[in-house]
Amino acid sequence: MATSTFALLVLSGAALYFMTAEERKRLLRSTLDVMRMSVRTAAHSASSGEPFDEFLRARTGWPVVTLLLVAVNALVFICMIFGRGALGDPQTLIDWGGSVAPRTANGEWWRLITSLFVHAGPLHLLATIAGLVPLGVILERAVGRVAFAATYLAAGVLAGVVSLWTMSPTTVSTGASGAIFGLYGLLLASIPYAVFSPPEVPIPFVLLKRIAAAAGPFLLYNLVTDHVGTAGELAGLGAGFVGGLFVARGVTREKPPLRRAAMVMTASLAIAAGAGVPLRGIVDARPEIAKVAAAEERTAGVYDAALAKFRRGRISMQELAQTIDRTIVPDLQAVHARLKELRGVPREQTPLVTAAEEYLGLREQSWRYRADGLHKSRMDMLRKADLAERSALDSFEKIRPSM
Repeated sequence: MATSTFALLVLSGAALYFMTAEERKRLLRSTLDVMRMSVRTAAHSASSGEPFDEFLRARTGWPVVTLLLVAVNALVFICMIFGRGALGDPQTLIDWGGSVAPRTANGEWWRLITSLFVHAGPLHLLATIAGLVPLGVILERAVGRVAFAATYLAAGVLAGVVSLWTMSPTTVSTGASGAIFGLYGLLLASIPYAVFSPPEVPIPFVLLKRIAAAAGPFLLYNLVTDHVGTAGELAGLGAGFVGGLFVARGVTREKPPLRRAAMVMTASLAIAAGAGVPLRGIVDARPEIAKVAAAEERTAGVYDAALAKFRRGRISMQELAQTIDRTIVPDLQAVHARLKELRGVPREQTPLVTAAEEYLGLREQSWRYRADGLHKSRMDMLRKADLAERSALDSFEKIRPSM
């Protein structure tokens, strides 16, 4: 299982770079192959006839939640492949439900759940399936569908909130790695109960080897990528472990009661809500910075057009100066006012906003010097305008890499 999954991960990598119609068909076929493999694995585990499998089947039956999670993840990814926007593009991920601080923390909290089903590429999706299926077909039947689903969602939501705190506010968080780490936490929490109160039938060592082998591609992928962030994944692991100590108590004797799962889910949502409140109001300053750049291009164009008319004798020097007074300076002032009204600018973007404000101040000053020089026909004011303009454009270069 692990070898074939890892092979699919490697072979599917090319689709990250080429998204022609043919590659999209290949991606679809690969995804369907993994789904079929997952169903066969689940069917084998659920009905192999071995004593431990019979024990699990008598307790829960088919791992419906695990298969449903695989199906939903695959369906969303297929829709993304054939939808608009480049696969893996941040805006595409946001459109499909990815979590990004300025959107999630300002009322779109549902993104903490929808982001669990959004994947940035085929490798991302297949790593999720590799980590989820072998563990899910055993753990879900051991603890019950409700406890399994509650742990998955609770860990995923808490991992998403921690990602909002620890990752850049402009980073889009996607994927179920935090939720799957929560399932591994639940598994770890179940081990002491299995050791000190063994189940009626022994746990086959081959099942543990299967889980460990399949975890390899999942862990490897998450070590080299950052779709949720290490802190978020550790939060998911911790949430699954702490919640599991409560949920999995007595799991070897009976399926955990539903009320325990409900209590864990409620507590997790309460913690997530409390941790998310301070993030409310955070903004992404880049759109306003883009407006600053647009204003520079727009006002320079207005002046160049007016200067061309002046040189052809179509307007006077006073009319050229009035173009600055009545059009250019008010335009810059409006952009500057909007920038000053920004609240909730994240720490990482504060230097960017400061540089933009410095540029706008210097640029407005340069235009005022130029207008005064034209009004009064004073060359010294025009030289001051040139110096101020160079300083303003030097500040402008500080914000250009962000655009």
